[in-house]
Amino acid sequence: MSNAKVTPISGFLEFLPEGRIVEQHFLGVIRRTFELHGFASIETRAVEPVERLAGKGGDVDKEIYGVVRLSAPAETSEAALGLHFDLTVPFARYVLENAGKLAFPFKRYQIQKVWRGERPQEGRYREFTQCDIDVVDVGHLAAHFEAEMPLVVADAFAQLPIGPFVIQVNNRKIPEGFYRGIGLTDIAGTLRIVDKLDKIGPVKVTAALQEAGATIEQAQQCLALAAIRSADESFVAQVEALGVQHPVLQEGLAELAAVIRAGNAVRPGVLVADLKIARGLDYYTGTVYETQLVGHEEWGSFCSGGRYDALASDGRTTYPGVGISIGLSRLLGLLVGKGLVTASRSTPAAVLVAVTSEDDRPQSMAVAATLRTRGIPCDVAPSAAKFGKQIRYAERRGIPYVWFPSTEGSGDGDSVKDIRSGEQHPASPETWNCPAVDLVPQVTGVNRG
Repeated sequence: MSNAKVTPISGFLEFLPEGRIVEQHFLGVIRRTFELHGFASIETRAVEPVERLAGKGGDVDKEIYGVVRLSAPAETSEAALGLHFDLTVPFARYVLENAGKLAFPFKRYQIQKVWRGERPQEGRYREFTQCDIDVVDVGHLAAHFEAEMPLVVADAFAQLPIGPFVIQVNNRKIPEGFYRGIGLTDIAGTLRIVDKLDKIGPVKVTAALQEAGATIEQAQQCLALAAIRSADESFVAQVEALGVQHPVLQEGLAELAAVIRAGNAVRPGVLVADLKIARGLDYYTGTVYETQLVGHEEWGSFCSGGRYDALASDGRTTYPGVGISIGLSRLLGLLVGKGLVTASRSTPAAVLVAVTSEDDRPQSMAVAATLRTRGIPCDVAPSAAKFGKQIRYAERRGIPYVWFPSTEGSGDGDSVKDIRSGEQHPASPETWNCPAVDLVPQVTGVNRG
């Protein structure tokens, strides 16, 4: 093994220590925000039957990683298992298995790894972390939850150094009713084509719609609908001006207007009605969400979701739900990778306790132990090198303070030095307080607030 060449595997994100500190900070803020909104934490198994995964994900079944036992006999007929490609499908299964023990409406959050066998590229990985919230109920789900989902996410993002963002909202009933109103019947196929508008442009979308059976007039109407975007309820009048009538369309317009109205009452301008948003997965039936960073729209969406009415059903009872998912690895892979978010140091330690000599190491260890009992993270110098070298050790890691224990017979007490300013003061490990701003690594955005 010592002579084996290390071959990188693409699509698997591994941060350096600074990046991991950023990730942990984001996770802490997101987890705390979810809990402040009353969402309970669960964790589901990593695998599901391939039949369940393939049956609920539309085209995503092509991206499922299968799981096999390498030592299993060839004739073994075990059920085919796959790694989950999102957290919604396993959550639906979890609800069905535990329905008799859950209190509805059930609000859960889930932060786990997921896996997709797609081609790795910037911001897209084969293994990544998602942070999900969902609400499910029995038989009927109140519409107000569809406005709550993006507002919870907005609360979390407002506490993170990511800069301005916009949560784009649509309702699948709007394009469905509109397409039916102009005579199109392949709703799912049309949605998939229009969903590629940002990637391939209107000319290619028009051609694809015609290849799928739409007339040039129908294709142009689809593009006219997709072009509508507003931060208020004015999108309703814009759609009505296109002159298309259908009951499903009217229902979708009313539902989306309610979501935008509720969003503007809490966080004006954060929720935007964008009628080209479709979402690729088949199970969404109502409101759908996508999120972009302002100024980095080319990165695409890093937080999405929507309402689903039939994903969780045992044949007798249906558990409709709505949820939204933060693609944390996608977001941080771009922000950290481009240096737009950084940590103030690469270690949790706020203090490096210097070692005068190896014989005096127990004294340094005792100082560190006392500081830790008071909640001050610290490290002890790895060697009794010259103090200048120990200070450089701290500097390379971003540790702001170096502690110098008193030496026997010197008559001097302990002292602590802020190596950024050069100031050094007498200190006692029993009473010295680390400034709150230095107690934990600070995560900041570069030119993004």
